Amino acid sequence: MNIKSLLLGSAAALVAVTGARAADAVVVAEPEPVDYVRVCDVYGKGFYYIPGTETCLSIGGYVRFQYNVAGDPARNLEGDDYQAGSSVRARLNFDAREETELGTLRAFARVQATNNTIAQQDSALGASYVMDQAYIQLGGLLMGYRDTLWTSGIGGLEDGLLTDTDLVVGDFGTNQISYTFAANGFSATLGLEDDRTGDVVPDVHAKLVYSGAWGGAYLSAVYDESYNRENLPSAVTINGVTVAINGTFPTLLQDGNNDAFALKGGVLLKNLIAADSQLKIEGHYAFDPTIYAGITGINTLSTLATNRLTNAGVPILLEWAAGAGYAQKFGKLGLAVSGQYGETFDVAIFNPRTGRTTVDQGEYWAAVANVGYQITNNFATLGEVSYKNVDFGGPAGDVDQVSGFLRFQRNF
Repeated sequence: MNIKSLLLGSAAALVAVTGARAADAVVVAEPEPVDYVRVCDVYGKGFYYIPGTETCLSIGGYVRFQYNVAGDPARNLEGDDYQAGSSVRARLNFDAREETELGTLRAFARVQATNNTIAQQDSALGASYVMDQAYIQLGGLLMGYRDTLWTSGIGGLEDGLLTDTDLVVGDFGTNQISYTFAANGFSATLGLEDDRTGDVVPDVHAKLVYSGAWGGAYLSAVYDESYNRENLPSAVTINGVTVAINGTFPTLLQDGNNDAFALKGGVLLKNLIAADSQLKIEGHYAFDPTIYAGITGINTLSTLATNRLTNAGVPILLEWAAGAGYAQKFGKLGLAVSGQYGETFDVAIFNPRTGRTTVDQGEYWAAVANVGYQITNNFATLGEVSYKNVDFGGPAGDVDQVSGFLRFQRNF
């Protein structure tokens, strides 16, 4: 081997080694895969898949500012015969769904907090969030806490008339379990509700509903296993006369016993009178006094946003009531009116001024009107005025009230 061959071989070996090292130096590691959030369109708009699962989740709600006014017999802290003040509410809805071999599995939870002027002394602490609804559904089976079956259901047909103050009777929340069979627009529901008496016998509900493009209709029945007179506030004042309404002397409900049965029905008609219109007719009859036929008739500021029977005001147990509502949209503008008339059960009322007891059946009627406007997408305003009157006759006489609010609400 001569010197020329040795040099050429060494150079070739050096190039090969250098090339190998250069190739190793430019190797780049592969990026880790990313699991992006996917849109879930199975249950409508607003749902997305929780990463790594087949569960679809929707989060929504609203923030609301409202100014409330309640007239006489409300009183403010300065002695005027009205109350006025602001109210702010924040609501969050969580809706989780997925498909199983037994049908759609759903969990729904609603939490909200309301800061009212009526509690200004606590305003520095803010308002506490409370559970407004929470329930589980699997196919037609539902269990949890929400509005009673008497006032909740398919398409909102059973929840009063078409104004925001919907003049519904028996509007309160319960722990419940129910099963609904639905097919071709028809549904049949049977449910049990905890009446919070501590015994093992629940209240029983049954309901038939039809919902279609033209509107819907329903018929509902409830057996109130243990209506108790102590569910009412202990006393109220009507025209300066203090009367006890807790079921003990000197005031007694003259009808009923320890259980009750009631029926309710209604029909909703869409686009019957004009395009973008709704007409609603609803009524009930209670064979005995029952909390499912109760409303708060005369509101104070603290009760403007609710109709629960246990709130302050004049409690009314209606033997029967009938009402109608009409709503009409004109683009971004909406108008609605509603009215209701009914009669209470007979009540024995003791008049401390005369020392006499009279038995009276009260008459109740109410009217509501509102105007709403969609300012922009997901932001609207609503103004509403309502009038309520209850007349027991005799020494108690009648009492009435005008109330209303102006609302601004941002949905999301």
